[in-house]
Amino acid sequence: MAGAPLAAQEVPFHPFDDARARIGQLLFYDPILSGNQNISCATCHHHETFSADGLSLGIGEGGRGIGPKRVVGEGLDVIRKRVPRNAPGLWNIGAKEFTTYFHDGRVSHGENYGNGYVTPAEEWLPEGLPNLLAVQAIFPLTAQFEMAGNTGENEVIGAVQDRIDLGWPILAKRVRTIPAYGEALAASFDLPSTEDVTITHIAIALADFMNSEWRSFDSPYDLWLAGEGELTPAQARGHDLFFGAGGCATCHGGPLFTDHGFHALALPPFGPGRTRRFDPIPRDVGRMAETDDLEDAYRFRTPSLRNVTLTGPWGHNGAYPTLEGIIRHHADPLAALDVWTPDLARLPKAPAVEAIDFVIQSDAREMARVRATVDIAPVALTDGDVADLVAFLGALEGGDSKYGRLGVPDAVPSGLEVER
Repeated sequence: MAGAPLAAQEVPFHPFDDARARIGQLLFYDPILSGNQNISCATCHHHETFSADGLSLGIGEGGRGIGPKRVVGEGLDVIRKRVPRNAPGLWNIGAKEFTTYFHDGRVSHGENYGNGYVTPAEEWLPEGLPNLLAVQAIFPLTAQFEMAGNTGENEVIGAVQDRIDLGWPILAKRVRTIPAYGEALAASFDLPSTEDVTITHIAIALADFMNSEWRSFDSPYDLWLAGEGELTPAQARGHDLFFGAGGCATCHGGPLFTDHGFHALALPPFGPGRTRRFDPIPRDVGRMAETDDLEDAYRFRTPSLRNVTLTGPWGHNGAYPTLEGIIRHHADPLAALDVWTPDLARLPKAPAVEAIDFVIQSDAREMARVRATVDIAPVALTDGDVADLVAFLGALEGGDSKYGRLGVPDAVPSGLEVER
C-alpha cells in the first residue's frame, strides 16, 4: 500500500487475481447467471449508477432497462414483486472488515453449520469459498424476485424451490459449456478440464471483480488528509459537526465510515416487505428475521458513506431521495417519520403490485412497533448545519475511482445483451 492515500492504508482488502477479476467482469454483466437469462448482477449494480440502481426498491426479474429508467415487464414477464430493499452501492466491498453482508447481515462468519459461514444455504453452502465476499456473490442468483425467476419459468427456480443449493450446479453448467468462459476459468484456476468448473469458481471470479472494481480512496477528504488539498469552508464545518456535536461518527466512523453494526432508525416502512413464512404481512423486521432475537427487531446494517452522494435514494428501503432528507431523519427520527410522504419514494410504476406499496403504513400496531425501536437520540441541527453536513458528505465522493477499474464490457461470451 506504499503511496496509497492515508485512509486506504488503514483498510486491508482480500487479495484478488486479475485474470479472475476480468472473467468476473463479464459474468457480472452477463444475464446467463439468471434463471430466465434476462437480468444480470449489473442490472442493480451498474457502473452508470455507480454500483447501485438509483431506485428506492429495485425492479428485478421481469423488468427492462437500468437505473431510474427501469420499467416493469409486460404480459407473462410482468414482475410479481418489487425487490424488498434498496440495492446498496458496492464501494470497498472487498475490505476484510466487512464481516456481514446484506442489509440484515444474513451472510456472516460463524460455525453454526460447520463450514465457517452463516448463510441461507446453511449446511448446503458450496465448498471452497475463500471469503465472505465470494459467499454473498451467489445468493442473488437464487433469489426469486432478483435473478432466479418465478415458479415454473425455468429449471433454476424449480431446483431452488426444492433446495437452495440445487440451482447453482445448473448455472455453473451453463457457464462452463460456453467455451470462452469454461476455458478461461479452467486456466485461471488450473483445473484439469472445463468440466471441473463449479459455482465456487464463478463466485470467486465475481468476488475478485467486485473487490478490485470499486475501491475508492481518492476523494477531496482523502486529499485533505494527505495534505494535498483543502476542504471548502462548508465541508470543514460539516467535518467538525460530523465528528463532533452531530454524533454522526458514532456509527459512521473509521476510514470506511461505518461501524458495521445494526441500528434501528424508524425509517418509514413501505414496499412488499421481507416477509417470513409465518409473517405474511408486508413488513421488514430487519436483523431479527435472521437471528430470531427481539433485540434485533427493525435494526439494519450501517452503510459505508464512501461515495454516498452517488448511491441514493438513501436508507435500507431508499426512503429519502435527498441527502438532506436522510440527514434530517437521523437528527430526529420520529419527527421525520411523522412528516414523511409516499411521494418521496422513487418507485417505477408497477400496476400489478403497487397496491401494496404503502399498505403497511395503515397497520397501526406495526407502525407503533417501528416507532418504539429507535437507537439514536434527537440532535438539534440548523438548516446551516444540515447544509454543511451535506457538503462534507460531498467531500467523500471519489475522483476517477468512482467510474470503476474495468467498467462495462462491450459484449459477454454468452452473446446475450449487455444492459446499458
